[in-house]
Amino acid sequence: MKPVLTRAEMGSVDAAAATAEPFEAIVGRAGDAVARTARHLLGGAYGRRVVVVAGRGHNGDDGRVAAAILRRRGARVLVVAPGELELPACDLVVDAAYGTGFRGSYTAPAAPAGRLGRRPLVLAVDIATGVDADTGEACAGAVRADATVTFGALKPGLLLGDGPEHSGHVVLAPIGLPVAAVRAATRLVEDADVAASWVPRKRSGHKWDSAVYVVAGSPGMLGSAALVASGAQRAGAGMVRLASPGVVPGTVPVTEAVARRLPPTDWAVPVLDDLGRSRALVLGPGLGATPETTQAVRRLVAEVAVPIVLDADGLNALGTLDEAVRVLASRRAPLVMTPHDGEYARLVGSQPGPDRLSAARDLARRARAVVLLKGPATIVATPDGDATIVVSGSQRLSTAGTGDVLAGVVGALLASGIAPDGAAALAAHVHGRAASRGLASGLVAGDLPRLVAEVLGELAREGPGPLDLVEVGPGDARVRRL
Repeated sequence: MKPVLTRAEMGSVDAAAATAEPFEAIVGRAGDAVARTARHLLGGAYGRRVVVVAGRGHNGDDGRVAAAILRRRGARVLVVAPGELELPACDLVVDAAYGTGFRGSYTAPAAPAGRLGRRPLVLAVDIATGVDADTGEACAGAVRADATVTFGALKPGLLLGDGPEHSGHVVLAPIGLPVAAVRAATRLVEDADVAASWVPRKRSGHKWDSAVYVVAGSPGMLGSAALVASGAQRAGAGMVRLASPGVVPGTVPVTEAVARRLPPTDWAVPVLDDLGRSRALVLGPGLGATPETTQAVRRLVAEVAVPIVLDADGLNALGTLDEAVRVLASRRAPLVMTPHDGEYARLVGSQPGPDRLSAARDLARRARAVVLLKGPATIVATPDGDATIVVSGSQRLSTAGTGDVLAGVVGALLASGIAPDGAAALAAHVHGRAASRGLASGLVAGDLPRLVAEVLGELAREGPGPLDLVEVGPGDARVRRL
């Protein structure tokens, strides 16, 4: 997973770099990365008109070095200080005003079209001015870049909040910074992480090795149960047991799930007796908001011995955060909570706010559970303060039932043996990637389970099987499959 560093963490990286080599060498590489990206955006430098807005700090130094390089390449470059509201006609504006250390308000300058006959492109240095580097919150006049060159590591503000809309295409330039010298508390999930963390089924395995028990749905709310079960099945659960309180077994149309009968009330004990060989429990979607649901959910959370995914009505059953903390204090098993903003607000008493990383971390710490906070960028936080950002999702997931599918996918990955924080992060990433393959308009939650299976089939490759022989000749690095 790629490290995502806050401004404080990047300060530590910069300090470590300053002790290793001259500051000018680092600025030179940063400026060169900006100039190279500028040339790429413009299709060359010769004859292009470029305005560099360069502040007095290191961000401005990067911009000034880039300006000198572009001049040598034949560009007509003007360097101005921040504060100008009108710039001369140009083809590109390089925003090197303030960088990650900026706080406050800012108004991006305007410029007429240059020789290319279109509005000037905007290239931000490290992060668009006016965007908070830690939260992604943007002030009203913040720069809207077509591309951003960021150094050493990604910053949260590039991925969260308003950041993506203001960053454009993000180019990560390592420039020799000692990023490994700082432990990153936040990381970004990528496709390669799915294969790296995947736990394949054993050749001698059987269906119970990854069995998931689902308690979801109620009379009149059976769609949630079907979506959770399908999500779990398509994400690799070898067996899904599905129980919906007060619903006749077999009513929920999921052919491969084994239906279990639960009474409409006092159903916690039958679930505890029936969990048997299941490796994970998904609890909550579509259960409704009744005193009986609250009582049963709280008992199951306290007594179940396998990892739990708590979603939707299951989260609401915890009550206030103080009540939830008391309920969760005695539990026996790992817990993944999957709130959207509304469920978070009902639990905590307020919306997550612009600092979503801190919001997710605070809930995880107080609940002593893994928290998957859904949103345009999903955040998975652990009780010890680590966090993972997932950016594969999109507005396609803004439709009823997609969260139910996600809960099932998390349950299946937990049942396969992946650690709770990893299962939550990988599930969210795969879920988002699956949605990107669906209809751009009109995607429904029922489309997702099969798409999830397709994505996992490509990303979580299990490697050669026992009869996939290879032949390697002496001194020959090429591999030929037989």
